[in-house]
Amino acid sequence: MTKETLYQEMGISSEVLQFGETVLDSLKERFAALDETTEYNQLKVIQAMQKNRVSMEHLGSTSGYGYNDIGRDTLEDVYASVFHTEAALVRPQITCGTHALGIALAGNLRPGDELLSISGKPYDTLEEVIGIRPSKGSLAEYGITYRQVDLLPDGNFNFEGIKKAINPKTKLVAIQRSKGYQTRPTLSVAKIGEAIACVKTVRKDLICMVDNCYGEFVETIEPSDVGADMVVGSLIKNPGGGLAPIGGYIAGTTECIENAAYRLTTPGLGREVGATLGVNKSFYQGLFLAPTVVNAALKGAIFAANIFEKLGFPVVPNGSESRHDIIQAVTFGKPEGVIAFCKGIQAAAPVDSYVTPEPWAMPGYDSDVIMAAGAFVQGSSIELSADGPIKPPYAVYFQGGLTWPHAKLGILMALQKLVEAGMADLRQ
Repeated sequence: MTKETLYQEMGISSEVLQFGETVLDSLKERFAALDETTEYNQLKVIQAMQKNRVSMEHLGSTSGYGYNDIGRDTLEDVYASVFHTEAALVRPQITCGTHALGIALAGNLRPGDELLSISGKPYDTLEEVIGIRPSKGSLAEYGITYRQVDLLPDGNFNFEGIKKAINPKTKLVAIQRSKGYQTRPTLSVAKIGEAIACVKTVRKDLICMVDNCYGEFVETIEPSDVGADMVVGSLIKNPGGGLAPIGGYIAGTTECIENAAYRLTTPGLGREVGATLGVNKSFYQGLFLAPTVVNAALKGAIFAANIFEKLGFPVVPNGSESRHDIIQAVTFGKPEGVIAFCKGIQAAAPVDSYVTPEPWAMPGYDSDVIMAAGAFVQGSSIELSADGPIKPPYAVYFQGGLTWPHAKLGILMALQKLVEAGMADLRQ
């Protein structure tokens, strides 16, 4: 049986497959450049593990309080080495990226302080954490105020606006690297560094925190290399490598990490407690695999950008732009396009491929959201997945793919569903 026959048996027409192969022919040099970045980041991770003398005993488990969990403590040293920070907090008790960000914010802000976002509106699930949308236990309920400086129309930082917005109450400046449910450009590490430098020229004592979700290992440097006091992310995204079953990380200055740890557990205990319950091996091995997994996801994102751009759909980033995260936005202009795309991604999954995704009122969002993810870890968006809110401009956000062949299949299947629904014409 040939590869082409297998694709056809899985529902991919010869026309869709040929269209995809034509696009792929133009991406060879781009993919080779990705491989160079991956090799650098793989060496960086291995060097960090060797530097901290990772051994078999670090892959074990603890229970109860988790006192003297050397695997946990060493893993945090490894993360600090990878991100070139003073300390790190890497725990299975952190349930998701939003939780990690919430801990970092609540741990380092006090009543009367002000949080300033300089990358515009934060991701939807942070709105209730901050109190933009009222919610029990929000920062607003504790007397922490919030303001934001929107990005300029071209997606760059508004440096003059940032300088004017900083005032004596400002304590923490937040930057969201990825686009969230917006069709703006993702921020490069270099641009983030320029923004941090701008903030520090006004007040050096301000804490600069970067939401690093979806950006780890996409470039050879991280926001912590350009002045960020904290970088925050989820282990079921890039750094977990598809193996971490849960968890999040915060890497940064010792003071910021200690403050976050006291919020994660309790004052007086901080980082000293927190059993790992058998996940250490998955955390270490996932981090080891992360650079190559991110490489696969990036190839899928670039493939998707070029496929749908060629068909006339607005895509962010476009097919030739440099990449700074693994997310690919495609705007269809109507809900049927978002739904058809997600059905294709679900149909390409190794788990629950027979399930049909439908929009629903997902907690933390202000509109119905559709999510497609036949993943080994529930909600893992480093695995092949796609989602989007059912509201204008009706854009879908595609990410992940533990292997390049799976990412390729997912994109072809999404295209197939759009062709069958009459929303994509391969002849143009």
